[in-house]
Amino acid sequence: MLSLIDDFVSLIYPQVCQACGNTLFRNEEIICTYCRYHLPRTHYHKLRDNPLAQVFWGRVNLENVSAFYFFRKGGKVQHLMHQFKYKGKDEIGVYLGRLYGAELRQVETFSSIEMVIPVPLHIKKLRKRGYNQSEKFAEGLAASMNIELETSVLIRTFASETQTRKTRFNRWENVKEIFKVTEPQKITGKHILLVDDVITTGATIEASAQHLLETEGVRLSVASLACTLH
Repeated sequence: MLSLIDDFVSLIYPQVCQACGNTLFRNEEIICTYCRYHLPRTHYHKLRDNPLAQVFWGRVNLENVSAFYFFRKGGKVQHLMHQFKYKGKDEIGVYLGRLYGAELRQVETFSSIEMVIPVPLHIKKLRKRGYNQSEKFAEGLAASMNIELETSVLIRTFASETQTRKTRFNRWENVKEIFKVTEPQKITGKHILLVDDVITTGATIEASAQHLLETEGVRLSVASLACTLH
């Protein structure tokens, strides 16, 4: 009976793939099977000295740097990110976090991670958007990797301007002093996975990472849902 009801509801309100817009089959969730296996993955978690990791060489000391997908203008990942970030589809982040976490936990260099910390939003932007997209992705990662999610240790002290169309230097100037670690005793000596939704120039990761690394014994790895590096 429940199956019949679900089928009837699907006829009126069909569930669609958040990447391509095609109707999902009954056993599919968030993205269709085709997109799940054909969206442009980076596979950077398998290569420690990958091109995204090299972006941070000489800027900040990171153990591992990876992203799930490549972000290309006009592509399916951009559409997926738009639905996630601006259309209230927060379940996208949690679902993709679970998928990526299942892959990360199979890699030895990520196996010692003890805590997941998302890049925070300022409270004003959080109230406007309703949720922190980086936190939703981090939630899925932490659940899949079976490690602690910590959302109160790293905070934004004031709202920054939008990063869109800024140069690398201007992005750095925009974010370098906006983060603060509130309870360093919670992260002392831990290997932390710092999580963002999209990495472009890396300025936001660099700024937040430097504050976290001021705490004794902290080691940092980074994961994002997407990166613009091709």
